[in-house]
Amino acid sequence: MDTTENPWQTLNSSVKYENPWLSIRHEDVLTPAGTPGIYGVVSFKNKAVGVIPIDADGNTYLVGQYRYPLNEYSWEIPEGGSPLGIDPLESARRELKEETGLEARKWTKIARIHTSNSATDEEGFLYIAEDLIQGDHAPEETEDLRVWKLPLAEAVDMAMTSRITDSLSVSGLLMVARLRGI
Repeated sequence: MDTTENPWQTLNSSVKYENPWLSIRHEDVLTPAGTPGIYGVVSFKNKAVGVIPIDADGNTYLVGQYRYPLNEYSWEIPEGGSPLGIDPLESARRELKEETGLEARKWTKIARIHTSNSATDEEGFLYIAEDLIQGDHAPEETEDLRVWKLPLAEAVDMAMTSRITDSLSVSGLLMVARLRGI
């Protein structure tokens, strides 16, 4: 079987909902088995970016906020959206500064991921930020954020024990743990 060819056939596609951040499409399809079916696809109007800042002492910084769709509080790596057509690294720099006040002299891209590929087309990029400089943070008006500086190993443990559940955060922290031998 050639895994590079799309076995799905789209018969009809229509946008059912749209706002400045996403759109939702309903599609009538033929499945890989050739049977009729439907698919709902959430398309994002931004790329996702996440940053694992690591200071000289091996600490990282998490951002805490209440996540409306989940109806719960969430600890996450600094993250946000990168408008289409903008370099995700530029957006990662902006998000780190906005959410934590940190700037970094050294950046390393560690991954390109899809956050939930069964229902969305969201693409995410993960970076390590090092050689940090502390400044003032300036969160967006919709954000009520807390910043927590903690040992990187503790943040990794939070990802391993599901105290961090955000997909960008879990992916990024576990990748950094592997790279650093944690």
